[in-house]
Amino acid sequence: MTGSERQKIAVVGGCGHIGLPLGLVLADYGFPVTLYDINADAVARVNAGTMPFEEHGAQEVLTRCAGVSIHATTDAREIEEVETVVIVVGTPVDEHYNPNLAVVPSSVSDLLPHLREGQLLILRSTLFPGTTRLVFELLAQSGKRVGVAFCPERIAEGEAIHELTELPQIVSAYDTRSLARAKALFGELTSDLVELDPEEAELAKLFTNSWRYIKFAIANQLYMIASSFGLDYEHIRSAITYKYPRAADLARAGFVAGPCLLKDTMQLAAFNNNEFLLGHAAMMVNEGLPLHLVSSIEQSYDLSGMTVGVLGMAFKADSDDNRDSLSYKLKKVLQFKSRRVLCHDPYVRNDPSLVDLDTVLREADLLVIGAPHADYRTLDTKLPIIDIWGSVRPGSVAALHDGGTISPGMPL
Repeated sequence: MTGSERQKIAVVGGCGHIGLPLGLVLADYGFPVTLYDINADAVARVNAGTMPFEEHGAQEVLTRCAGVSIHATTDAREIEEVETVVIVVGTPVDEHYNPNLAVVPSSVSDLLPHLREGQLLILRSTLFPGTTRLVFELLAQSGKRVGVAFCPERIAEGEAIHELTELPQIVSAYDTRSLARAKALFGELTSDLVELDPEEAELAKLFTNSWRYIKFAIANQLYMIASSFGLDYEHIRSAITYKYPRAADLARAGFVAGPCLLKDTMQLAAFNNNEFLLGHAAMMVNEGLPLHLVSSIEQSYDLSGMTVGVLGMAFKADSDDNRDSLSYKLKKVLQFKSRRVLCHDPYVRNDPSLVDLDTVLREADLLVIGAPHADYRTLDTKLPIIDIWGSVRPGSVAALHDGGTISPGMPL
């Protein structure tokens, strides 16, 4: 089937971390794709053939497709010209971690003047349970016959381009025609489709992220126990997982942050009348890790007279996304405890307070790995490095204290 024969698709929020990879993959498969976004700068960059953020493999796809099968716009009227509208607006939480249930229906209401009879609206981002039903009823009350499906994304940021075609896709809808259309679309990307009712699909996404958040909290709690007794968690974890399949998924310690896992865990708690003891305990562990880390460092160093360098301000390795990164919480604690804090990240571009790596290595007395970017694995420095991730390679020139980096709690 040629590109001209394929249905036209619009992605609302199409220049962001969820919408753009999907749009790129669909365009690479020959679908004519319109990316609608209110971020004019991101729209201009996409139309110029430049990715507005880091995503492995995305630049190559954009180079192939820009101006051919994909274009970006700030004009919502272009949505009227397509057969399928994918909306990546999800349910946010406020400063108290309460879900804002009005955002998604309000966004759909804003789009109503540009939705037309016979279109399919696919909700893509994480939704509070019952949101798909609200949107379905909203469209029904509007008098416009627009199909509604919920097909949650389950990609890992940075791995989206290949995961969109390699992972199974959950599809759900309230009517058979909308379900069939959603299956036909995503069936072009993967033959592995899983059908659920919309409420089941909404919970499936929340369960997935909550499970990951709790799993990482278990690793961080075990790390805190080990470090409190002066022992190296990563050394213990490596022994546990060595050729032992029942412990193979025991994670490394590290900051668990970003725009999804904590938010979705708290959404699930809210859905269950705030009765989610494991979720709340996981939040206390993961959000408390920066404080534990600084407390552990203080057992060996008098921070009051030291300049501390924090390396990696993104929320995960090899990413430029610093949304909700715990490295910033670590920075705030260190600013209170130490004489001075210098921060560096090779990818983050939206933080003017960051300094270059040479400045950090020249002026810092101590380094802390905030995000375990590959760039830091073989640092050329003799400064002590606090590395809860176990990311700096043993025996590298970053070594100190008998050839190894320091895990807080280890005897120095």
